Amino acid sequence: MTGQKPQKSRIPEPARLGPRPLPLHLMAASLTWASSRSALPLWNSGSLPWKGELAERAENLRQRLKASGDPEASAGRLEAFSGAVEKEVARRMATLFEGIEAYRHHPYRRRLTDPPVLWSEGSTRLLDYGALAGAAKDARPLLVIPSLINRAYVLDLTAERSFLRWLAGQGLRPLLVDWGHPAAMERVFTLTDYIAGRLERALDFVLQESGRRPLALGYCMGGLLALGLAARRQADLPGLVLMATPWDFHAENAPHSRLAAATLPLAAPLLEIMGEMPVDLLQALFSSLDPHLVVRKFLAFAKLDQTSAKADNFVALEDWLNDGIPLAAAVARECLGRWYGDNATAQGRWLLAGTPVDPAKVTLPSLCVIPAQDRIVPPASALALAAALPAAETASPAVGHIGMVVSGQARTTVWEPMLQWITEQPADSR
Repeated sequence: MTGQKPQKSRIPEPARLGPRPLPLHLMAASLTWASSRSALPLWNSGSLPWKGELAERAENLRQRLKASGDPEASAGRLEAFSGAVEKEVARRMATLFEGIEAYRHHPYRRRLTDPPVLWSEGSTRLLDYGALAGAAKDARPLLVIPSLINRAYVLDLTAERSFLRWLAGQGLRPLLVDWGHPAAMERVFTLTDYIAGRLERALDFVLQESGRRPLALGYCMGGLLALGLAARRQADLPGLVLMATPWDFHAENAPHSRLAAATLPLAAPLLEIMGEMPVDLLQALFSSLDPHLVVRKFLAFAKLDQTSAKADNFVALEDWLNDGIPLAAAVARECLGRWYGDNATAQGRWLLAGTPVDPAKVTLPSLCVIPAQDRIVPPASALALAAALPAAETASPAVGHIGMVVSGQARTTVWEPMLQWITEQPADSR
């Protein structure tokens, strides 16, 4: 028809896949709740063991159902109780599905634009967050190093909860190493290739482009990469910040670390064929720390006002959690087998380009931020690294592993004290 402008077709948003791996989470929920029904006869007979804090309550309830001494009446009450259990199992499953569906169809989408790319090599980019705040090229640079497993934008999650944009607003120049998804080149990488190769070349670029030595800041696994860089290039770094960085992988939870290492033989065919460890397998390993965490989260999410800021924040974080990155096969073998299985780091047997990574030789001023509520990196694991670094200070904010960079308390408990420590370090030119 004449006089009408053609309508632009909208590109549909990509479907959400999470919570990943979905079959694992549904199985954990259904098996747990189904076991409540099958355990009723054992409980009624008094032969079902309970945890100490629940034993008395379970016994009191059992006695109440039998209180009259009339077997027929007791059987009726038990039948009614069994029916109530059935209804509760059905209610919880329905609520879980409701929460998952609400998440998958939630309108929130991350719309933040990446900062300028200063340097790139293969799938790796160096993003200049200082440019977003108009920082001068000679502003104090921070070389920010995230994990190889998760997407780097957890440090820039939303406009309101962006660690990197906040640092840039304080006059620093954060330069983020965004590892990207491993392509053919990176699938054959070892940790030596990542640290002694790609990370050192990024450092060389920063030294030349800014004329200043950048302080290295590593988060989680990225802290170990930053430590490896510092061990090799100490003269080119004025300081080191390690956020929730593990070192003693057998501290507090050695059985879980060995269990993670035990998955390697099972994953060997996948690693051989694909050249990488798939995201869903990595997610399953993290889920094993708390198999019912995802179930609890989505039961709670189903009850939220879906138009609230709290719901938006939940979806933003879940989108990041489900947007993982595969791990190059050789790196997966080294991390799971050598770090988690052999505890090579704390044992002094983690080799980088053939040389042991020895924190005792890293004499840089260092700040180890060790979240007191961290369930991914046990505080004792990170404290072992702080104790091994000769010039380390520690901070133990009352937040969790991810909460230290995205929670409502992160700014006052983590970011501001960290900024103060960074600015107290002597200004440094190359």
